[in-house]
Amino acid sequence: MSESARFRLGALGKLAAMIIVAALLVAGLMFPWVGGAGLAARNSASLLDALPVELTDKTPNGNTKVLAADGSLITEFYTNNRTPVTPEQISPVMKQAIVDIEDSRFYEHNGLDVQGTLRALATNVAAGSVQEGGSTLTQQLVKQTLLQTAETDEERRAATEQTPGRKLREARLALALEQTYSKDEILTRYLNIAYFGHSAYGIQAAAQTYFSVNAADLTLPQASVLAGLVQSPSEDDPIVHPDKATIRRNQVLDRMHTLGHITDQELAEISASPVQPVEGAKPRNGCSAAAVGGYFCDFLQTYLSQQLHITQDQLNNSGWTIQTTLRPDIQTSGDQAVLNTLPMGGGNDLAGVFTAVEPGTGHVLAMSVNRRYGCSDYECESVNLNTAVSAGAGSTYKVFTAAAALEQGYGAHYTITTPQPYVSKVYKKNGGTTGAPYVVSNVGNNYPDTLDMTKALVMSSNTYFVGLEDALGSVEAPVRTAQAMGLRSIDPVAQQIIDQKRGSFTLGVDATSPLYLASAYSTLAANGTQCDPTPVISITDRDGKPATRDDGTPFVAGDTCRPNAVPVGVATTMNQMMIGDTASPEGTANRAAIPGHQIAGKTGTIQDNKSATFVGSTPKYTVSVMVFNPKSQKDVGGYGGNKPATIYHDAMAPILGKEPAVPFPPADPVVVGGKTPTVPGCGSVDECQAVLTQAGFTTAISNVRSSQPAGTFLGTSPRAGAQAKAGQQIAIQVSAGGGSSQAATPTTPSSSAAPAPAPEPQPAPKPKPKPKPKPKPRPGPGGNN
Repeated sequence: MSESARFRLGALGKLAAMIIVAALLVAGLMFPWVGGAGLAARNSASLLDALPVELTDKTPNGNTKVLAADGSLITEFYTNNRTPVTPEQISPVMKQAIVDIEDSRFYEHNGLDVQGTLRALATNVAAGSVQEGGSTLTQQLVKQTLLQTAETDEERRAATEQTPGRKLREARLALALEQTYSKDEILTRYLNIAYFGHSAYGIQAAAQTYFSVNAADLTLPQASVLAGLVQSPSEDDPIVHPDKATIRRNQVLDRMHTLGHITDQELAEISASPVQPVEGAKPRNGCSAAAVGGYFCDFLQTYLSQQLHITQDQLNNSGWTIQTTLRPDIQTSGDQAVLNTLPMGGGNDLAGVFTAVEPGTGHVLAMSVNRRYGCSDYECESVNLNTAVSAGAGSTYKVFTAAAALEQGYGAHYTITTPQPYVSKVYKKNGGTTGAPYVVSNVGNNYPDTLDMTKALVMSSNTYFVGLEDALGSVEAPVRTAQAMGLRSIDPVAQQIIDQKRGSFTLGVDATSPLYLASAYSTLAANGTQCDPTPVISITDRDGKPATRDDGTPFVAGDTCRPNAVPVGVATTMNQMMIGDTASPEGTANRAAIPGHQIAGKTGTIQDNKSATFVGSTPKYTVSVMVFNPKSQKDVGGYGGNKPATIYHDAMAPILGKEPAVPFPPADPVVVGGKTPTVPGCGSVDECQAVLTQAGFTTAISNVRSSQPAGTFLGTSPRAGAQAKAGQQIAIQVSAGGGSSQAATPTTPSSSAAPAPAPEPQPAPKPKPKPKPKPKPRPGPGGNN
């Protein structure tokens, strides 16, 4: 049997079915008037009652759009590529073309058109192919709506089954739609839901797909092509089958001419020309197609699913606008900075992971990695290294120990002596309470045995901070402080660290999430306010209203922040202490310094340099940079003050360079002094005057007879590390020459405070030896820098 014969046989079957349906409809529609007006009214109401919610809703939702903080498009999420438009956003010629070829009596019937259906069937049988639509546009709207909103296979079969029952229900719903909506609304809804091929649902997507124009700008040659697509989108595809598309377009033009809607000249000129599609790019779909910030997009998608409990189906089909926190300028600057230091992709096994958050809000601003997201070649990485708990962060954890000590009343100049190697008085090598003692060393020999907390943090002394943990008596306070600051990546193991008495906690040996590390440090930058990291500012529906759950509550209720997670005075004091890491010559992160801006930072390196980290904050931005091999532990070729600090500088210098400097608040004198103040260590008259004043003491110069040349700084009295009263005057001892040591009365007091007690001479510190080339360090479980 020929294809034409098969088509005629199928068409005759449809014709017979339509005759049965028409008879049933005529009987059903006439029946109400048999019983009088009251019955007619009740039956009319039942038609409306029959409308399912899918048909009473507005135009189908379009693509969900994801926007950056500046309003630029990151990507879209959709199952069906659709951008709904209003009646005014569709060109009149497009409306005319679809009506003429699909339902020329559209403006005359009430949803059913038996006459038009019989005519279309007869025309199609005679031609041996589909020339005109067999159902009204209203019936097609019903069918497509039920099909595209079906959630189960059973519902999809019910929407397409070739039975009189389905046709009858479709016809009744079409009648009800016509009683509910205007013709213009029905036509617009149809054009927004019709499938035009190439994954283009609706006229706007079709106009962009085939001609790279908006639906409002479609011309007669273009509209006639699109109108011809709805019956057989794949067969008449103008991109794949231009010859068939030309034949189908001409059929549309002929029909429009027959109905008097185009001129003889228009028919002749357009029919003689080939179809000329201008293929447009498909909208981005998903994070692998993100215009910027692929890993940020992945974090967003995970956050929507796990934190807001939004399903992928909701994300794809709700037509939302998701306003995110992504800063494209910081993202692109971070991308470039990482690539300045490390090459792209898995060909280089080291990953550089840059993560930026905003203190005081938790807004995630950027996530950069020297990998591509969502692909499968050597440059790609499927794991989100910005959020994954992977490598240790080394000495960055000393910040948690310092903050815990400050909160317990140990001042910023709390001084202890921890010779190298240092044997812990509290912790054991493998944790617990028995076994070999925990012994730790520093990297290199340029660490004084005696340091105060501020200088130890700046120099990143391992021995000092294990000694500080000894003074605290338990690792619990540092662990709980880290959690309070927002280091969520240790939550699953926090109690285990405490129970096992792991003194190595302060050296940052535990696997860490770069995102949560940045988040924790941002708590200090926000003066103690901890904010959960979030990628979302708002989610709105197509009407611009907040998207809500089934119970009416909005998905996004604002930032989640907790003031005083760390006492304000502790936070401000910590920031001032950490500025020294980038600003002091003894700091480990001088490469991160950006002239004119205060950067409160800390470096970290784990044993054998298997990862290196830098975290830096200003009051507006906190950034963590980690460098490690995500697949195997390997020497990264330096410390936290090398590659990570360089990446931070290269990323943030262009950002901060365009903004005015914002200084950190001053340290809290009460916190600096502590509950039992100790005299801080210092190495010169000027340094002593500065640090002693900051610690809440007064100062006076004391000339002391000494064998040292006159003017040589000798020390302080009371000595560094000794306990003193808040506000007490501390004598800064300077040699007066003249032989054996003998104290003299202070001659230049800095205030009117009472005279100092008899000074206790303190030997001047030995000159520091020139640093030797650093051997590959084995300082215990953590590195210094």
